[in-house]
Amino acid sequence: ATTSTGIGSITKLLTAYMVYKAVDQGDLKWNSKVDISDYPFELTVSTGVSNIPLDARKYTVKQLLDATLISSANSASIALAEEIGGTESKFVDMMKAQLKDWGITDAKIVNASGLNNSYLGDNIYPGSKSDEENTMSAKDVAIIAQHVVKEYPEILDITKKTEADFDGVNKLKTFNYMLKGQPSYRKGVDGLKTGNSDKGGISFVASTNQNGIRMITVVIGVEAIDGDPYARFVATANLMNYVSQNFVPS
Repeated sequence: ATTSTGIGSITKLLTAYMVYKAVDQGDLKWNSKVDISDYPFELTVSTGVSNIPLDARKYTVKQLLDATLISSANSASIALAEEIGGTESKFVDMMKAQLKDWGITDAKIVNASGLNNSYLGDNIYPGSKSDEENTMSAKDVAIIAQHVVKEYPEILDITKKTEADFDGVNKLKTFNYMLKGQPSYRKGVDGLKTGNSDKGGISFVASTNQNGIRMITVVIGVEAIDGDPYARFVATANLMNYVSQNFVPS
């Protein structure tokens, strides 16, 4: 639980928290239009890096947050980081300060998307290495998830969706296969975020309401036995079963 390792797109949960915080503080509005700079736009045409096109080059904060949380859109998360911080690097500094406020000291953050720096060309965080990526422990991830769910529970209205309209042309589709209608469906699951890291493997932070308990589970570095695409969801279900069988609401 306390070993720091690559978390990939679970990073976007912290990015989303910073978006909610900026809106809460009046620094951002949900319907504000965000200009897509060349940096995130060029990533949308990079195979394996982006799954949502941003051809209009201008989208609302809400559209970009939906894309970030539902479809794990890297370019959308970078665009939000630039909108809030001015640059992604300054946004990363804000992310680091937030983690420090929560007492998280063993995490390493180098970007807002969770991508390995090797995909980002000249846009990497100053002083970071060309192959670095964000690392955290499972405990760190759980702390972030707890804060976002407690402070901004409306995030669950987004993360519980299996699909959503993005811009009238493109559809957002979830990677969380524990939601209703998905291959690993489990009643009560309403979030939160999947991750896939070059160095840390596949991961998942989940949120569910079972037996009166709001439960947050984290699995990182799950081994996909025989290439099982649902391994992280099987591991999560096992963890949820353990909690349900061994804990009761206080």
